[in-house]
Amino acid sequence: MVDEALRGVRAGGGEGGGEKGREGGLRPGMPAGTSEREGTGACHQNPLFVGIVLLVAGVAVAMIQYKVPTIMAPLMAQFSLDAQTASWLMSVFTLASIVMAIPSGMLAKRFGAKTMMVVACGIAVAGSVVGLFASMAPLLVVSRAIEGAALTILTTCGPLVVRQCVRPDKIGVAMGVWGIWGCVGSTVAAVLVPTLFETAGFSGLWGAFAVVAALAAALVLVSIRVPKDPDGDEAPVPPLAFVCKALVRRDTLLFFVGFAAFNVCLLAVLTYVPTILQVQGFDPTLSGLISTAPMLLSVVSSPLFGAVSDRLGRTKPLLVASMLVMGPCTFLLYTQTGALLWVAVCVMGLVGMGGIGMFLSGYASLVPDPALAAGSMGVMILVQGVGQFLGSYLVQMLLGAQLTQWLFAGGVLMALGLAGAAALLLCRLR
Repeated sequence: MVDEALRGVRAGGGEGGGEKGREGGLRPGMPAGTSEREGTGACHQNPLFVGIVLLVAGVAVAMIQYKVPTIMAPLMAQFSLDAQTASWLMSVFTLASIVMAIPSGMLAKRFGAKTMMVVACGIAVAGSVVGLFASMAPLLVVSRAIEGAALTILTTCGPLVVRQCVRPDKIGVAMGVWGIWGCVGSTVAAVLVPTLFETAGFSGLWGAFAVVAALAAALVLVSIRVPKDPDGDEAPVPPLAFVCKALVRRDTLLFFVGFAAFNVCLLAVLTYVPTILQVQGFDPTLSGLISTAPMLLSVVSSPLFGAVSDRLGRTKPLLVASMLVMGPCTFLLYTQTGALLWVAVCVMGLVGMGGIGMFLSGYASLVPDPALAAGSMGVMILVQGVGQFLGSYLVQMLLGAQLTQWLFAGGVLMALGLAGAAALLLCRLR
């Protein structure tokens, strides 16, 4: 049955089906200065322009995700939260991504990726408005879940919009710009949130970020032009059960272990390092900058790792190197305040975070059939969500009720990171 389904997909033309039989050439009424997608009659947009527009949307929603870590302590005081409840302000965000990972792809297929990106920004605004009027912790947690659903939809749909709007030989440019949304968003939030919270308070912060997300939605709606499909229908996609069955293999499962461990360490740093450092006397803005500095450095290391991978024709050595440093660097960020802290920041940013792009390219080589690409990406986002949920919720349990068991939590995270590196080492990946 799996073979029959895949044959049906291939017969439909694969991803973006309904395109066969259409040749290039300008169609009547096509705007001047646009180009034609080969074989589809669809016009393209400038890849840098598309990447920047989508980057703005991604940054707007990422800022909403990371508006909590640097002000966790003040929020605990304002809403009378204990450490376990406060951890849900980040944990529920990632839990929402677990729930929404697969449905997001289905929604994008049903209503269009651009439409769902606009909707995602709108959902982020709605979540912020709910949080704005929250007077009790449960409603604030619910608002974070709504915002988490928005980020998952946006994460899924961004690459799909790029594929639809940009020439195939220029996709790398747009993807490269779009891909740094998490790095930029988390860094902007870490630097901006403490000052904005101090000057405008909780309501001012939540309201300002909602306005930014609304403006991003309008920008995507007005600026992105998705080509019309003259034939209308898209190719069928293999059922999710077929996709999962094809992915349940030794090497793919080992890869998922490494990928999940990477995300646990990453979220453990982004969520709790600001609070750990503030307890030890660090300024909120500086503590936020330290926690997000590795993400910012990935703007350099991720493209560099990609270039080295292209030259070597391999991804496995770079992935293993990335994971080998994630655990120890997380340990140092949890336990050090002097020179070793800054060494950990640099090594995690320049080596550990270089693996971001390698995970995407390495996973693509493990997918057994191109027809499974769309569904398998949903599964990868699901694994990412599980890792990030554990990195926020499980780590809170390791840190204890007062978030002070830094040595114990850091040790467990170091062991987990090294286990992830071992899993990638055992994975038969080129």
